[in-house]
Amino acid sequence: MSNFFSDYSAYVLCFLLLTVGLYGMLLKRNYVKKVIGMTIFQAAIILFFIQTAYKADGTVPVKDAALPVDQTDAYINPLPHALMLTAIVVGVATVGVALSLLIRVHGAYGSLDEDDIQKEAAK
Repeated sequence: MSNFFSDYSAYVLCFLLLTVGLYGMLLKRNYVKKVIGMTIFQAAIILFFIQTAYKADGTVPVKDAALPVDQTDAYINPLPHALMLTAIVVGVATVGVALSLLIRVHGAYGSLDEDDIQKEAAK
């Protein structure tokens, strides 16, 4: 049983982060907490993709004279890492836009609580 957790600890961490982020987005009533939950959710997905791209005893995808030409499965695929770098940049931009919108919402309604804003908007 302990071997399971040592082998899959990164996946368990990703699942826990995913759960915490989903909880924050769905069940919290404050919009700042929802944005924080979204950020945690994004981080969990990025960590998951990075973890799945890892290959034990893998090497960088640079031509190496020590490796035979037909042993290309020993190379680590750099595409998931590049895509996750792009996802990090998009995530930072999304959080920036979300926080700037929250500043405007707070200025218009005086609160960032979902219930308060719905009551104020219904007037």
